[in-house]
Amino acid sequence: MKFHTRKWVKPEDLNANGTLFGGRLLAWVDEEAALYSIVQLENPKVVTKFMSEINFMSAAKQGDIIEIGLEVIKFGTTSLVLNCEVRNMMTREAIITIENIIMVNLGLDGKPKPHGKTEIEYISNRLNK
Repeated sequence: MKFHTRKWVKPEDLNANGTLFGGRLLAWVDEEAALYSIVQLENPKVVTKFMSEINFMSAAKQGDIIEIGLEVIKFGTTSLVLNCEVRNMMTREAIITIENIIMVNLGLDGKPKPHGKTEIEYISNRLNK
């Protein structure tokens, strides 16, 4: 799994218990999944269709730096299925895991559109074409 984004847990990210608010963390994960999918599918019109069970394993507190990791599980006809882990950057302790996040590629009409992708592409490889 590649960890793409780091976030610094600040006071405005905390819940009443003084730990990272789960909703804030899920918003960060959803944004990261969307950005990753947009780059992979080369289409700015991508939406989240599904997130499987979210396993909260440990808390993050103010001052922690977290990393959001994603890996592609499967390329569907119109979708991309991702696996996610968020961990504490310093301790490497898992904060949450999400087994499946399904992102759907959309056409201009807002309906699912085949993307034609079958494997991960890196920007450096696209530039060499």
